[in-house]
Amino acid sequence: MTLDQAVERIQFSYPQVYYACHTRHTRVRSGPAQLSERDSEILVHLNVTSPLTLTELASHMDLSRSTLSEALTRLEAFGYVVKAPARGRDRRHIGLLLAKKGVDAVRAASVLESRCLHTALSTLSRADRSVVIDGLELLARACRHGAQPKSKR
Repeated sequence: MTLDQAVERIQFSYPQVYYACHTRHTRVRSGPAQLSERDSEILVHLNVTSPLTLTELASHMDLSRSTLSEALTRLEAFGYVVKAPARGRDRRHIGLLLAKKGVDAVRAASVLESRCLHTALSTLSRADRSVVIDGLELLARACRHGAQPKSKR
């Protein structure tokens, strides 16, 4: 399969998944129960095991460090994000991890409904589910490290 063929297959497949499983959320600024669209975008780029630095996250999301810092301070105050030593760096570099509350918030605010995904994934064998997840995570990682960011927000 050529690279162009792979791009075409993703461009046709992903919208089908999105259309079948998406939900519409109206989001407001961070609060005890809800997140703004930007807050959700920030949280979905973090995970619970591999800390990202503010600089890495700002670069990937094409946001200024000050804009991102302000949002992360708020998200940390609400318990969605925790600070940790940055992986492979000295103690002066702070990493950001998703807290359990952040995982719950991402799942609740996801554009993909858990119920629909559960139904779709239940039709696959364990081996096929693993291939799907590994492939999506690999593509997401490649996008974080290789895709050109959008213009500054």
